[in-house]
Amino acid sequence: MRILEATVNDAGSVAQMVAELLTELGGAEVVAAGPLEELAAELLARQDVTGLIAYEGMGPVGLIMLNQCAAIYADGVFGEITELYVLPEYRSRGVAARLITAAEALGHTRGWRRLEVGAPSQPAWQRTLDFYQRSGFLETGPRLRKLL
Repeated sequence: MRILEATVNDAGSVAQMVAELLTELGGAEVVAAGPLEELAAELLARQDVTGLIAYEGMGPVGLIMLNQCAAIYADGVFGEITELYVLPEYRSRGVAARLITAAEALGHTRGWRRLEVGAPSQPAWQRTLDFYQRSGFLETGPRLRKLL
């Protein structure tokens, strides 16, 4: 398995995996990848957004998207996992763990002091929370949002 940093040229693969993630999280609503591709390209062109893609053979099997953020409580810059997805047939094979390890290595090179993630709602996604906790993440409470 290889893990490579995504470029703008990977926007189609990134959009496809994010669409599959959103479809899975949403339940019955199917999210199409096409409309996400342009946004994926825009974000991958930014210096504060990084995608890492796991490849098995020639095809992508997993994705982690990271934002560089900054906060006083975090002692400066830190990374935030915004999307993490592994194709269903590659789950429980260590793909997500390898993506987390690659994200940690990237964070070290960028001077991040921490990596944060918002886990999906519980108890429906308990397995996801368990994975993050096994990976060394500590639960710090729910995340809230307000649309602008």
